[in-house]
Amino acid sequence: MNKFQRETLKGRLLKLATLKSTGAPADLAFRFEISERSVKRIVKKIRDEGTDISYSQLRRSYVTGENYQ
Repeated sequence: MNKFQRETLKGRLLKLATLKSTGAPADLAFRFEISERSVKRIVKKIRDEGTDISYSQLRRSYVTGENYQ
């Protein structure tokens, strides 16, 4: 995966997380046609850049902001 693809996936993941509709990491990996580990790497990079993103068990989705539920 090159830098452009990674940045594109990061943007898509952030948009879905804002909408609270990413699904589980395995679902997201399937949707993006990447490994689940790659999804977790992208989430870690987003966190390292200062965005508040977390996985909500209740919603079964990554979410952004302070309202995780």
